[in-house]
Amino acid sequence: MSDIKRIETGPRMSQAVVHGGVVYLAGQVGAAGASVTQQTQEILANVDRLLAEVGSDKTKILQTTIWMSSMDDFAEMNAVWDAWVPQGHTPARAAGESKLATPDYKVEILCIAAV
Repeated sequence: MSDIKRIETGPRMSQAVVHGGVVYLAGQVGAAGASVTQQTQEILANVDRLLAEVGSDKTKILQTTIWMSSMDDFAEMNAVWDAWVPQGHTPARAAGESKLATPDYKVEILCIAAV
């Protein structure tokens, strides 16, 4: 059985967990109260950083789940996503509306990637 590696572990969760050649990222959020565009940009920068830390990158993302506090923000979030995601390496993806941890969060993104 392969080892489990945890990244940025806190009392409640780890920001990333690697096991069996796969990395599971915790839901990433941007600065509370920032625009949908700014939050999405910050989230994707965090995804890039965490993936690099474990030897992966966005071309290896297998699945992404995106939560938004309002589906009215879908096009704004997608504009940032579409500029970031590498064509030909787009992951399986789901997006939906959900209450997030605080009303100041507008977007939360979770990724699973190969290492």
